[in-house]
Amino acid sequence: MLFKLKSAKAHRGFTLLELLVVLVILGMLAALAGPRVMKYIGSSRTDTAKLQIEELMSALDMYKLEVGRHPNTQEGLQALVEAPSGATNWNGPYLRKKTVPKDPWGADYHYESPGQHGAVDISSFGADGREGGEGEDKDVVSW
Repeated sequence: MLFKLKSAKAHRGFTLLELLVVLVILGMLAALAGPRVMKYIGSSRTDTAKLQIEELMSALDMYKLEVGRHPNTQEGLQALVEAPSGATNWNGPYLRKKTVPKDPWGADYHYESPGQHGAVDISSFGADGREGGEGEDKDVVSW
């Protein structure tokens, strides 16, 4: 009979207080770790934009080698995936995918040729979509 009493107590489960303590501890961990995780997500988008701009610049160099010039501003980056009219020796597409990528925030890259800082300028205005900014809102540029 004594054996049955110990067995019943062993299977009774967690108390409400024990569950609340665990939930509070998990909440505190999430509050401490959440901002750090969000910081890394923001910086990874900026790093992704830098890598995409480098890829676009390489594709533009290949375009120039074959066509003899960079696409003008009106032709834009679309000239890397579709032959613009009058572009002889175009041997594209010059990007792996058949579309020009958008920046990590979902906007189109800004392209100028001739550029103000180089032969061509490519930029993304960051998370806020406006020129300038700090942190994740900071512009990512090719120059």
